[in-house]
Amino acid sequence: MRQQTTVQRERTILVGAFLPQERRAAQQDGLQELQALAESAGANVVDRFIQKLRDVHAATYIGSGKARQLAEKVAEYQADVVIFDNDLSPAQIRELEKIVKCKVLDRSELILDIFATRARTKQAKLQVELAQLEYTYPRLTRMWGHLDTVAGAG
Repeated sequence: MRQQTTVQRERTILVGAFLPQERRAAQQDGLQELQALAESAGANVVDRFIQKLRDVHAATYIGSGKARQLAEKVAEYQADVVIFDNDLSPAQIRELEKIVKCKVLDRSELILDIFATRARTKQAKLQVELAQLEYTYPRLTRMWGHLDTVAGAG
């Protein structure tokens, strides 16, 4: 079974990163929904961090400068978790965790974790585990791409 990430009673900062074509009302609705999800998972939301993007940055999604500003917010609020309203790649999560020095989740992972904590029947637990594995699998296959050249050697 996949390790379950919980955000119970953890001080949490929400991050919404939006491209220019996204409507302001949709941005606010997305962050309000994310806050409701985080709070239903037991998080204590201490701040929101909004970033308007020209484009998505490959390493951190929000850019290194904004990631450093986010790290300052994490330190200021002594946050335990940062939750993005965007889907992040495993590399982006790792890079952000190095910069902000706390756990980073994306919206999809938060939702899967909520389902995992609420599943009661054996069938529900299996369905949640399958969904978590389907979410994790493509991330794992890209995680060790540097070993592809090693596989053919020998």
